[in-house]
Amino acid sequence: MANKLPKVPVVIVGMGWVGGIIAAELTKAGHHVVGLERGKSRSTQDYYHVHDELRYASRYELMQDLSKETVTFRNTEKMRALPMRSYGSFLMGDGVGGAGVHWNGQYYRFLPYDFQIRTMTEERYGKNKIPKDMPLRDWGITYDELEPYFVKYEQMSGISGPQELPDHVGKMSKPFATPPMKTSPGMKLFTDAATKLGYHPYIIPSANLSQDYANPDGIERAACQYCGYCERFGCEYGAKADPVVTVLPVAQKSGKFELRTHANVTGIVHDGKKATAVQYVNTLTGEQFEQPADVVVLASYVFSNVRLLLMSKLGKPYNPKDDTGSIGRNYAYQVNGASTSAYYEDRQFNMAMGAGALGSSLDDFNGDNFDHGDLKFLHGANIRFTQTGLRPIQYQPSLPGKPKWGGEFKQSTLHNANRILGVSGQGASMPNRYHYLDLDPEYKDSLGLPLIRLTFDFMEQDVELVKFIAGKTKEIADQMGATRTEMNDVIKQYNIVPYQSTHNTGGTIMGSDPATSVVNSYLQMWDAENVFICGASNFPHNSGYNPTATVGALAYRTAEGIEKYIQKGGSLV
Repeated sequence: MANKLPKVPVVIVGMGWVGGIIAAELTKAGHHVVGLERGKSRSTQDYYHVHDELRYASRYELMQDLSKETVTFRNTEKMRALPMRSYGSFLMGDGVGGAGVHWNGQYYRFLPYDFQIRTMTEERYGKNKIPKDMPLRDWGITYDELEPYFVKYEQMSGISGPQELPDHVGKMSKPFATPPMKTSPGMKLFTDAATKLGYHPYIIPSANLSQDYANPDGIERAACQYCGYCERFGCEYGAKADPVVTVLPVAQKSGKFELRTHANVTGIVHDGKKATAVQYVNTLTGEQFEQPADVVVLASYVFSNVRLLLMSKLGKPYNPKDDTGSIGRNYAYQVNGASTSAYYEDRQFNMAMGAGALGSSLDDFNGDNFDHGDLKFLHGANIRFTQTGLRPIQYQPSLPGKPKWGGEFKQSTLHNANRILGVSGQGASMPNRYHYLDLDPEYKDSLGLPLIRLTFDFMEQDVELVKFIAGKTKEIADQMGATRTEMNDVIKQYNIVPYQSTHNTGGTIMGSDPATSVVNSYLQMWDAENVFICGASNFPHNSGYNPTATVGALAYRTAEGIEKYIQKGGSLV
């Protein structure tokens, strides 16, 4: 029997970037907020000894315990899905701050094209350009409408970047909060080569601070030390923006925020029109609780948002057979694999130094910034050179054709450790009718609840995109003065190993049509007006970018929408 608690105005499920932003904004406005996080609490002091590659990068200290809850995976409906038993393709964060603690900090606004992708594609190429089984959706919001919320996120987190970006990337009403990061020798080679080819490279906007910074909320943080321990690690300097050092202190200082850790939410109580409460289990004691609330905010990771709705029977599950329902539809990933390695015999670089978002990139072949008329794919990729800091345990570079173990392998890796630069493309992932999320009928978590099941594979769209973008990476790498270059232009059947990116999207997509989307432009649920769902699960497709900037901007807009709902109620659109 669940212990029923006193009603609160707002309850937030998940305390990562989204939960932290919404908690900070609502408490600043005077509302009492309860935040539920299934993992443990964290502070900057927890990262003082974080430079332990084995503990954090190899043994996944900051990640979800897969022995208690995981995902199951299959390529098609004809296959039996099996659980992901060890980490591979993506890394799901756990604890206060979520994936916002272990991210790299690469910050990209989605392109104007992304938000109106169906309309713009049809206008330029006609309806027949979009494959039959590619359910492209406009997002129900434009870049210009979302732009002020990008600015809010950038000023809060202290994004470091150029004063302006190339015009085809998107107009900015205000420069980034701090100047760009340093330019490494590898970045200069990439920039000079791309410029010589007529492209438009720029330093990657970064949530790793280029200088000391105090944000509009009075939060002060120190500059990046370029130590290279960003991805899979917390930042002991607080230089990498994460919820623990930016938005959560604001909510906690307000006196109107209550954070409950080890609170694993298992269901949403509702009457079919509104939610009345959430149910959760204290994972330390096994106690069950019911927390009534006027507003329920789902702010957890993609898989958790979708899973909670499906377990709660809130909203109509997606059915690929007849293309009906919306919960679980339009799952998309990220298309990596297009790359070229540049090998230098007569020059060395300090590859151990770096930062998660240190690098240069270009978007000449991203979105619809180039003509797709004769190409067999839509969208494109951000092409980049990054110097994230290559740590000694996991970085073991060797030339193609060399042994993967033994004395010759050791000699090769030592020789090449500072002689290889990589140019790569991070490609967009378009939705497919048969790519979706649902509940696994067989496998359950440690509480006896069904796991989320992922059905996904790479399609001809992805194969053609990788082939095209790989050619562009080689073109640039060949201009960088290397002794030799080696290109990879092949992408094969998707597998849940090895690691590729944590950029999962879709499942609770936004849009203007309740029949094919889950939430409106304020991320208010069509089927329950007091439920707001926020995160990358709202994306109808994935861009050629990292998702965090767009997740953060949408969270600020959602906080504004919740404030409006508290005042007036009803649908916000």
